Amino acid sequence: MQSLIEKITALKKQRNAIILSHTYQPGEIQDVADYVGDSYGLSVKAAEEKRADCIVFCGVRFMAETAAILSPQKEVILPIPDAGCPMADMITAEELVDFKKEHPDYLVMCYVNSTAEIKALSDICCTSSNAVKIAEQIPKEQGIIFVPDQYLGSWIQEKTGHTMALWEGFCPTHLHISPEMIANAKKEHPEAVVLIHPEAPKECRDLADGVMSTGGMCSYVKESSENAFVIATEIGIVHTLQRQNPEKKFYPIDSSVVCPNMKKGSLQSVCDALEGTGGEVITVPEAIAEKAIHSLQKMLEMSK
Repeated sequence: MQSLIEKITALKKQRNAIILSHTYQPGEIQDVADYVGDSYGLSVKAAEEKRADCIVFCGVRFMAETAAILSPQKEVILPIPDAGCPMADMITAEELVDFKKEHPDYLVMCYVNSTAEIKALSDICCTSSNAVKIAEQIPKEQGIIFVPDQYLGSWIQEKTGHTMALWEGFCPTHLHISPEMIANAKKEHPEAVVLIHPEAPKECRDLADGVMSTGGMCSYVKESSENAFVIATEIGIVHTLQRQNPEKKFYPIDSSVVCPNMKKGSLQSVCDALEGTGGEVITVPEAIAEKAIHSLQKMLEMSK
């Protein structure tokens, strides 16, 4: 493993590359990444990165697409080409066009967990960490179409009181979380604070002590005086939290809460991507990218 890490370090220097990793990626990938974060943090990093010529994006396809849109001058490589997002695939551009016809006066807000085509048809993009902040800046009388995640959409609706039309998409990994899992975790770890992601169903969110994005969890835990936490989201973030807070204890809500697509990568796949023997260079057609960048830039502006 050490020789592989050394090879990755050398290839990074040779390619003038930066490695970005989502918090749901395997721990070995997080440990060699230049930046580890949630979708919002990764979007900001991709947009602001000036020095690198190449971005190796350890995540899923929509994330690499977002980086390619925000940094068109850079080569963006997805180490695992078939690492997709089931939620993002739950709505097509044609379906969104028809949905907009049903709500002609509504603004379209899309979750970043969506394809470039969906972003191109949207007025504004958001992540779970900034969704409520952005919605609060939209006039209350303005209806909002939210795609593709009905659960994040319902959470935004709860927090803001907006009239919203929700597409019935979902994250299979977060839908797997159940009230029984939370009850069992509370029984096993009564001293722990339960944190849950807003992509989880409402009946589960209502049982948690806090609802927040993965980036929000990282910030909350760091500042909290509590020492034990049950984490109700994809299990990969536990590695991130433990590394950042070695003195605190973290318990995954259940070992089965795993995103198969996020776990496809390895150090070898990162090495192959840098070496040019694996991975896929992600490009977005210019006509789509030119439209999609507006919803992404609007997100970044309204998140400041």
